[in-house]
Amino acid sequence: MSHLPRLSGRLAEATLQRDLHGLVSRRTMSSTSAFRRIHSQQQQQSAAIGFQQLLLKTPLNRPCAHYHRHHQQQHQQCSNFHTSTPRRNLIEDPRYTPAKVAARAKYPVITAKDAAKKKDMPLEAKMLVRDFIDDSLYHPNYGYFSKQAVIFSPETDFEFEKIKDNMEFLDIIADKYKEIEDDMDVRDEVARQVWHTPTELFKPWYGYAIAKYIVTEYKLNNYPHKDLIIYEMGAGNGTLMMNILDYIQQFEPTVYERTRYRIIEISKKLAQRQGERQEVRDATRRHRCVEVINKSIFEWDTLVPDNCFFVGMEVLDNFSHDLIRYDTVTEEPLQGMVAIDEEGDYTEIYTPVSDPLIQKYLSIRKQTGYRPPVLARRFLRRLRNRLPFAPNMTGPEFIPTKLLLLLETLKTHFPKHRLVLSDFYMLPEAIPGTDAPVVQTRYSGTMVPCSTYMVMPGMFDIFFPTNFELLKDMYQQVCRPSLGMEKSVKVQTQRQFLERYGDLERTRTYSGENPMLMYYENNKMFLS
Repeated sequence: MSHLPRLSGRLAEATLQRDLHGLVSRRTMSSTSAFRRIHSQQQQQSAAIGFQQLLLKTPLNRPCAHYHRHHQQQHQQCSNFHTSTPRRNLIEDPRYTPAKVAARAKYPVITAKDAAKKKDMPLEAKMLVRDFIDDSLYHPNYGYFSKQAVIFSPETDFEFEKIKDNMEFLDIIADKYKEIEDDMDVRDEVARQVWHTPTELFKPWYGYAIAKYIVTEYKLNNYPHKDLIIYEMGAGNGTLMMNILDYIQQFEPTVYERTRYRIIEISKKLAQRQGERQEVRDATRRHRCVEVINKSIFEWDTLVPDNCFFVGMEVLDNFSHDLIRYDTVTEEPLQGMVAIDEEGDYTEIYTPVSDPLIQKYLSIRKQTGYRPPVLARRFLRRLRNRLPFAPNMTGPEFIPTKLLLLLETLKTHFPKHRLVLSDFYMLPEAIPGTDAPVVQTRYSGTMVPCSTYMVMPGMFDIFFPTNFELLKDMYQQVCRPSLGMEKSVKVQTQRQFLERYGDLERTRTYSGENPMLMYYENNKMFLS
């Protein structure tokens, strides 16, 4: 999800940001188990003290693979880094005795579903990276989206024509953010995070632009013979749903009579919360065509034979990814896993790819002709392999395997869908790696970035950029294989989309600046 500081620089004081980030960076060997004890006492302590202890106790920068790869020349213990035998771990942690390494090999491999059956965080287990991230974000008890996230939604719409310029608009947003933070319980000062979307900041005009596109395409292809059916995945507060239906009701009343709007979530827990929100209840009373479906999109098993629009705004970024590296000699892919010991400490390990979903993703991607950036410059890589202490694996690459599950669901259960997606294609301050995520937590309105995804589950937002050009090729391989290179599948910037379908006069400030076009320039639209 997106946070306010990403609009045009951080609104909080830079000094606090640097101090906190420096504190995080210096603490690299702390134990998660210690944080568990601190976290249990957090409700009786002040927010400032609680967060300081969180920073000191949480393994935000545990010495994982990329840390040692960048610092190997500074550590004598890495002298045996390059060996003649294949080694799947990029690091050798001196804290792990042979007995511990042997015990780790016997840890059972569990999934996010397995972890969701228990209230406590898993110990003495191994998880694929996508399951580890999925557990961190969506666990029903401690997951980030289960209890930590707060949606920023102004009570009244902004009157842009009365706002002087972009800077005044930022000041207004900052004031509203402060009001939200002041309303938060001090005990939640560390854990709860406020995130926003263009739907909320520019309501109703952003939603009107989406509605105009959908109605235009519907009237060109299906009206008046078929109903307008819209499925929205990850509806948040229900603001986009309300704006789309308000637009159709006001400007296209004949289309509104044939409109059906259905909300589905990426997890059952979120779907239950969706139906409990007052905004959604109000919308369902106002628009009788709305239905909230309490089912995970990844567990969807019902065929929808009708023509429909499938909408997902700012949800792809929180789809869990897998982590792979490649053998620098054979280019064999290796799947990343997170081993969790009895104390709750994390170790990143690698094994030959055996997971069926990873295998399927790599197979389909190969058909598109895509070559990972980490495998570029083969000649230079071969030269480096001849040097002492050369790593035996490439840098990390994060692959959107959960996104592939979504595409397969659309192909199987929504065969006549039209896809409307919007999300980030680039993110600043991401952790090292190709298509790597941003991992961050919040302290008094300041976003503190981390350098690894192996952090305390549920306490940090983990969100990824989307390679939309690769997504287009993958989509055509999975969902439109018989049509070849379908010209109707489009990828365009959000600015291009809004310039065509948005009512730009409504979001123009007194000075002539247009925040709806200026912000979220790192977003793209996917239209099929």
